[in-house]
Amino acid sequence: MSASGGTKAIVAALAANLAIAVAKFVAFIFSGSSSMLAESVHSLADSGNQGLLLLGGKKAQREATPQHPFGYGRERYIYAFLVSIVLFSVGGMFAIYEGYEKIKNPHELEHWYWPVGVLVFAIIAEGFSFRTAIKESNQTRGGLSWAQFVRRAKAPELPVVLLEDLGALVGLILALGGVGLALATGDGVWDGIGTLCIGVLLILIAIILAAETKSLLLGEAAGTEEVAKIEKAVVDGDTVTKVIHMRTLHLGPEELLVAAKIAVRHDDTAAEVASAINAAEERIRAAVPIARVIYLEPDIYSESAAAAGENPAKSPGGH
Repeated sequence: MSASGGTKAIVAALAANLAIAVAKFVAFIFSGSSSMLAESVHSLADSGNQGLLLLGGKKAQREATPQHPFGYGRERYIYAFLVSIVLFSVGGMFAIYEGYEKIKNPHELEHWYWPVGVLVFAIIAEGFSFRTAIKESNQTRGGLSWAQFVRRAKAPELPVVLLEDLGALVGLILALGGVGLALATGDGVWDGIGTLCIGVLLILIAIILAAETKSLLLGEAAGTEEVAKIEKAVVDGDTVTKVIHMRTLHLGPEELLVAAKIAVRHDDTAAEVASAINAAEERIRAAVPIARVIYLEPDIYSESAAAAGENPAKSPGGH
C-alpha cells in the first residue's frame, strides 16, 4: 500500500482500538454496563476492520496475471466495502440489540468508576488516532472540505479510518452520557438509551461507507483536474488536433485507465500517427503519473457527427 493509502493512520487506529477494546470489556465485567459491552464489541469490530484494510492493501500489490490483466488494485475497494458490512452487522446491530435489552430489563450500575475511567481513557486514545488520521488526510486533501474529501477520495482507507474514528469518539461521548445519566438518576434505562444511540450512529456511518465504496467498486472516473490535465497533454496542435471523446476509469487508487478517440490530420501517414500517439502517451504519463494504462484511437474529426450529438447506443462520439 502506498503512503497515500494511510497505512500510518490504520496502524494507529488498530493499536488504539485493541487497547480500548480490552479496557472496555474489563469495565463491562466489573460494572455490568451495556454501553461498555456495546463499545467493547464496537472497538473489537473496528480492530478487525483495520486488519481488513491492511490485508486489502497487501493483496492489491499482487502483479497482474493473464486472468486479471489490469492487476488487483480494486482489492482495496472490496475490503473497504467489507468493513462497512462488519461495522453494520457486528457493531451497529449488536449495539441496538444490547440497548433494547437494557431498556427492557434495566439494572443499576456497579462500580461506576470502571466505565467512567475507561471511557475517559478511550476518548484520549481515540482522539490520538483521529488526530493521526486527520494529519495523514491533510497531506492529500488539498482544498477539499472534509465531506468532499470523503466523497471524492479514490484511496478508501483514509475516509474509512476518519469515519470510524469520528463514530468512535461520538459513540464514547454517548456512552459517557448514558452512564452519567444512569448514575445521576439511578435508572439503568439511560445506559440502554446510550447504547441504542451508539447502534444507530454506527449503522449510519456503515451506510455512508457502503455507498462510497460501492461507487468505487462500480468504477469511478478520474477527478476533473486530472481529466483536464490529460486532455491538455493529448493535444499537440500538430498531429493530434483534438480529443473527440475520452473515458477514464480507476483500476485502483493509484492506477488509472485512459481511453480516448483523438483527431488527427487526414493526410498524416501511419508512421506519423503512430509516432504522435506514442508522444501523446508520454505526455499523459508525465502530466498524470497514475495514468498507467492508455489506449488512444486515431480518427478524423467530423463537425457534422459532433453536431448530431452522442448516441447512447454507441460509443460516445463514435461515427
